Amino acid sequence: MTNETRDYPVQPVPFTQVHLTDRFWAPRIETNRTVTIPFAFAQCEKSGRIYNFERAAAALRGEEITDKKQSEFPFDDTDPYKVIEGASYAMAVHPDTALDAYLDKLIAQIAAAQEADGYLYTTRTLAPEAPHAWAGRERWVMERELSHELYNFGHLYEAAVAHYHATGKRSLLDVAIKTAELLDRTFGPGKQTIWPGHQIVEMGLVKLYRATGEVRYLKLAKFLLDMRGADERPGSGREYVQSHRRVVEQTEAVGHAVRATYMYAGMADVAAITGDASYIKAINTIWQDCVGSKLYITGGIGATSQGEAFGQAYELPNMTAYNETCAAIGNVYWHHRLFLLHGEGKYIDVMERSLYNGVISGVSLDGKGFFYPNPLASGGQHERQPWFGCACCPSNICRFLASIPGYVYAWRGEDVFVNLFASGTSEITLGGQKSVVLKQETRYPWDGTVVITVTPRTEDALALKVRIPGWARNEPVPSELYTFDSAANEPPTLKVNGEPTAVEIDSGFMTLQRIWKAGDVVELNLPMPVRRVRANDHVVADRDRVALQRGPIVYCVEWPDHEGDKVHNLLLNDQQAVTHQERSDLLGGIVTLRARALAYSQDSRGKVIAKDAELTAIPYYAWSHRGRGEMAVWLARDKSVVVPSTC
Repeated sequence: MTNETRDYPVQPVPFTQVHLTDRFWAPRIETNRTVTIPFAFAQCEKSGRIYNFERAAAALRGEEITDKKQSEFPFDDTDPYKVIEGASYAMAVHPDTALDAYLDKLIAQIAAAQEADGYLYTTRTLAPEAPHAWAGRERWVMERELSHELYNFGHLYEAAVAHYHATGKRSLLDVAIKTAELLDRTFGPGKQTIWPGHQIVEMGLVKLYRATGEVRYLKLAKFLLDMRGADERPGSGREYVQSHRRVVEQTEAVGHAVRATYMYAGMADVAAITGDASYIKAINTIWQDCVGSKLYITGGIGATSQGEAFGQAYELPNMTAYNETCAAIGNVYWHHRLFLLHGEGKYIDVMERSLYNGVISGVSLDGKGFFYPNPLASGGQHERQPWFGCACCPSNICRFLASIPGYVYAWRGEDVFVNLFASGTSEITLGGQKSVVLKQETRYPWDGTVVITVTPRTEDALALKVRIPGWARNEPVPSELYTFDSAANEPPTLKVNGEPTAVEIDSGFMTLQRIWKAGDVVELNLPMPVRRVRANDHVVADRDRVALQRGPIVYCVEWPDHEGDKVHNLLLNDQQAVTHQERSDLLGGIVTLRARALAYSQDSRGKVIAKDAELTAIPYYAWSHRGRGEMAVWLARDKSVVVPSTC
């Protein structure tokens, strides 16, 4: 272990210091606070997840439990943990006495279910002789397979730190510390060897280390990572759980996509603090593989339902795309950490693509319907659900949406990074010395004009680094996986106090180095023409097809907007103009795209005919709000891939 005072070179501005007032993210965050979080707690109660803690506590008191029924999965404890995390984030910026009291009661139930030595895993406490089918009778023996003991602990740690920071209360933090002490007594050099079958405890232990300063937790996180590999013991040698090689020897994004991204994020956390260059080299190499051949245009990852996993290189099917919502969230965690390590805009480009498309497609506009997979085409078999037996995605949405303001800004030395664009205000302190208030005014993502008012505490020299998104630089992703079919005619422009400034981009950012005065105004203009996107020809599923994008938003066509309720029979000619139209009356207020297309149909004799049709595209995140039916992101641009409707 090296210098534990080291950290990420770039530091994020905490979400508690970023107050959004925009019309895109602020309403979603408020819906998450007022609808989704209470709804998720209610579902946790209804499904028995919270009752698991009550009955486990009763078992520890020696009371007879006549109701032996457990909820469906051994990791169900994590859903209340994740919702507690989201609720804590919400309370940190919006105090809520009723929610605070509810959490106090729930945390007391959790604490009562903890065994004397710190162990907390209700599925085994409830039935130690015959625990859940996924868990062995003894502790830890099935951890490398599917028992999820360490996975549960990881989510507990994240919830505990969030609650402690939001309320100052140690009630859940003390529970978490007690479990961490058990892990430290049990595992490590000279003790037992283990690694988690489902990663996240590594991230959780690093958060616990940051909250307590206890370096043993950081060392344990690194130990759990370093023990992975093909060591011929049960569970090892499997790509599905990323145990096929030591973590520093892995070069490709493989296996279960959520497990993978949580592991890569944990590696970044450990590397940032310990300075382990081999970790950074490994996740950089894996990133190149992922972004170069395994990333969907929506920012989703995990192509196959079998194993909820990455596919082979360029294996990116549309109708059967898995793209788990949790994986999109994990992709954001990973890419944000890569940015904090390297300070390069390309990582924010991918993060933004996931945020505006692959993440928020997983939750309905009213906050009470969810997708587990997020396919890029549908024949009508997909529909949002109010909950799932395996409810990792809804509870993950709860915690993630509440933290979104924390991705907007960052700082390094005297550099201030503007990563995302959303109306609101933030006071940013740089290393405890200088501070500056930034106020953004914008209608992004529907309009590319961003006005930033800069107010330093005192007139001072700062470097304001404004991201110029890849999509505004003719680069949809930082690889050759996707390209625009032509260059944009109008480049980004930037003014300072009304005076044009040359846009010179380095690592994805335009740097404005000057002595700033209160009221200085930066005006960024990112032209938003409709862009046609094409996939690398190695992506068989997208050959002879085109996707539409405007700004950061990826579009799809959906059945309610088309005569005959069909969309897979549409052909969009390359030369056909595509226009945009604001629709405040549709799907919460969106910009639609419109174009003339051809609609193919086949009569009873097999004759195929084509007729003119009006094509309307909506943001991908907004699909499946108007009932079941056909949907497609990738549109035919050649007759050979059209699927004619039946007359």
